[in-house]
Amino acid sequence: MTYCLGIKLKSGFVGISDTRITSGSETAKAKKVFTVNKERHSFFIMTSGLRSVRDKAMTYFKEDIEKSDDSYNKLYKLVNAFSAKVKQAANEDKASLKESGLSFNLFSIIGGQLQDDDEHKIYLLYPEGNWIEVVEGSPFVIIGNNGYGKPILDRTIRYGSSMKFALRAGFLSFDATRISANDVDYPIDVVWYDKDSFNIIEKHYTKNELQPISKLWNEKLRESINYLPESWMDKLMDNGITKDLEAIEKEHTDLISEDET
Repeated sequence: MTYCLGIKLKSGFVGISDTRITSGSETAKAKKVFTVNKERHSFFIMTSGLRSVRDKAMTYFKEDIEKSDDSYNKLYKLVNAFSAKVKQAANEDKASLKESGLSFNLFSIIGGQLQDDDEHKIYLLYPEGNWIEVVEGSPFVIIGNNGYGKPILDRTIRYGSSMKFALRAGFLSFDATRISANDVDYPIDVVWYDKDSFNIIEKHYTKNELQPISKLWNEKLRESINYLPESWMDKLMDNGITKDLEAIEKEHTDLISEDET
């Protein structure tokens, strides 16, 4: 499985991808983000799915942009170009994968800003080759294992959030997934893009670098539970245990009265 995240903000975007590759009982590390920076021309691609189809589609696409990258003036056109390579890989491999009990499951997050884009953009590309744009009302997208980390982002991320706040929340989302799923793990690759900069910064982080943050968050989370109000529990006690005790006490009193009689 995979954990890849893209967050679009008013001031730019941030992204996180893990590096764990799982094949049966075997695990390995592999980079899942591809970044290009040229003059007024910056984009990244993160992918999730079978490594074989991921590598094939990316190889086809890299060969294409070596020849014609400069011809793409808007990001959606580049997304369409990558979509064509995904469809090509699907046409070649989908039938044989199905015979082996596997599915063509290549999802992609593509973000960036090209020279004629009015702003930075992020797209989610599906295995079928169709796509949607990440918008202000729903400013993030996760591909791969998204069940454990999504609630943190739903509660915290807004389009107007700061870049640093979003990256903090994004890391906690990854960390929640890592703790709960054995197919997502360190190291992680992080991308950072300031609005209209046409320069994506990419950095690699190891477990040793980020483990103190994870440990601090665990401690703060446990501590914060103690600060939650307890008054709502009174209803449980009053309607449950207290009434049961009163009933037992009354029954005991009645029995004593009968014996005395």
